[in-house]
Amino acid sequence: MHKQAALVLPGAVQMRIKNSQSSSGERLSQTKSMVLPEPETLQKPVSSINRHRRNQSQHNMDASVGLQPVLKEYLNKAKIAEGGKKLRKNWTSSWVVLSSSQLLFYKESKQEAVANLKPSCRPDGVDLCGAAIEWTTEKSSRKNVMQITTPTGDEFLLQADHFPTICKWHDTIKKTVDSLSSRTGGHSYGRAALQKSNSTECLSRPICDPPKPKPKDSKSEHRRSIMFKLNYSASDSADKNGVKNRLKKFISRRPSMKTLQEKGIIKDRVFGCHILTLCERERTTVPTFVKLCVKEVEKRGLEADGIYRVSGNLAVIQKLRFLVDEEEELDLGDSQWEDIHVITGALKMFFRELPEPLFPFRFFDLFVEAIKIKETTQKIQALKKLIHQLPKPNHNTMKLLFHHLRRVLTKSQQNLMSTQGISIVFGPTLMWPEFESGNMEVNMVYQHQIVEFILIECLDIFGPEGK
Repeated sequence: MHKQAALVLPGAVQMRIKNSQSSSGERLSQTKSMVLPEPETLQKPVSSINRHRRNQSQHNMDASVGLQPVLKEYLNKAKIAEGGKKLRKNWTSSWVVLSSSQLLFYKESKQEAVANLKPSCRPDGVDLCGAAIEWTTEKSSRKNVMQITTPTGDEFLLQADHFPTICKWHDTIKKTVDSLSSRTGGHSYGRAALQKSNSTECLSRPICDPPKPKPKDSKSEHRRSIMFKLNYSASDSADKNGVKNRLKKFISRRPSMKTLQEKGIIKDRVFGCHILTLCERERTTVPTFVKLCVKEVEKRGLEADGIYRVSGNLAVIQKLRFLVDEEEELDLGDSQWEDIHVITGALKMFFRELPEPLFPFRFFDLFVEAIKIKETTQKIQALKKLIHQLPKPNHNTMKLLFHHLRRVLTKSQQNLMSTQGISIVFGPTLMWPEFESGNMEVNMVYQHQIVEFILIECLDIFGPEGK
């Protein structure tokens, strides 16, 4: 005698269980068959239920961490340090989300993840409380790069090809950091993850130390992060030989980067440094090297044939560049710099290697539109207005240089240089577009015209040199 029992499952599959009995005992055998249910008995698919639960769980997780997107966009990201330890720079394109307190890095946006049927992965997060943000030109050869440094010693680089895009992110992140700093009274409240060796368990310790008097010799962020890891390492109890204690003493005796720079052991570069950074470091509005070169050329090179047009010996110019980057004081009157074309070549190289030209990128199109004006008086006023909007180091350096080039032209009968010759040399040296999207030949024509017109109308645009 066979008995059949139908078990109705909540999906579209029904299972029939068939019981059979033999003389040797009772055996249970199961057969499965696909049975289409009645239309009125169709229920909600399991997959949609699970997807709803997954989305609800993701929503609850986002709400629990207070994720409130302020900005979200694809940016280029590179992590160059973790816990004070330098990492190999590896640029990747990431979906970056800025919330009210942190940055999140995804491999792709949520919409693309859903479209590709990929499970949502946990993003990398950066707590912005107590973080520092600044523009950098030394950590990467790319343009439009900013650096974010956390109190725990993590360092990130963010970059976008479009300058207004990265500028928007820089300003918004800075406002977020300032807002967090004001709410916490200037103290950093972050989390430092201490990971056990051979384990995935993470121990979180809040950093809520009260303010302490500033020590006589402040340590760098890099050294503090290493000390933190050594003090709170999960395996510290197993340190029998005191290796870590000796390492902490060694690190505490090492001078900080700031101390080495103050003592002159480590020096920052001059060539390839942003003019704003260089002037801030030298506490001036015109780079010292530019003033030295201009002074030396006016002293003994105004009548030199083809001044600024004739190229000097490249090997000697590179030697001069190396000494400028390594030494604070330089005597350009020394016999090894006897050829004045070496000094003029080094000055032109300085302007060419600026990460952003003396005429900043955002002003390039504005100067091109101004030079197209037909009426001379209006053209002078337009260029004068633009030049007075430049940052002070750019404006003052430009004023010094163009007055100097006017004095070179006063000796044109001896040096055989003209306004057109000067503009051909300095046009592409002082200004170029950020992206070569247009016609390069047309841009060169505008570069020459802008420099030549400013050179001719120097007094009307800049005023007398002493003022």
